[in-house]
Amino acid sequence: MIALSADQLDFVTQRRLATLTTLRADGSPHVVPVAFTWDAGAGRARITTRVTSVKASNVERAVTAGASARAALCQFDGQRWLTLEGGITLSRDTADVAEAVDAYAVRYRRLEFQAERIVLHLVVDRVMGTVR
Repeated sequence: MIALSADQLDFVTQRRLATLTTLRADGSPHVVPVAFTWDAGAGRARITTRVTSVKASNVERAVTAGASARAALCQFDGQRWLTLEGGITLSRDTADVAEAVDAYAVRYRRLEFQAERIVLHLVVDRVMGTVR
């Protein structure tokens, strides 16, 4: 499990957006802006989205095919940046989704109920960036 430094932890808990990169079926990158929260206890980032989103479909397709899905999450502010890479999974579990929604409300804002909401978990195994 990756533990972020104090500066990195501060950086990923400030109210900013990031980009999430997943891979399409043809191997090309799908890059989209996302809001995320950091779960320090599990060394993972949480991204809430709709089950019908392309990013969710990319993750689900890879996992269904028996491959391990990987992704990169990059947050930046001017010349300061941090990229978190690792395996990514999709959860429809209501407790996982509720936990992600609660964490999102603390960092960003309260989310309206959405029946299609799922959570992507990015379990980080590599950290790069200028934030040390």
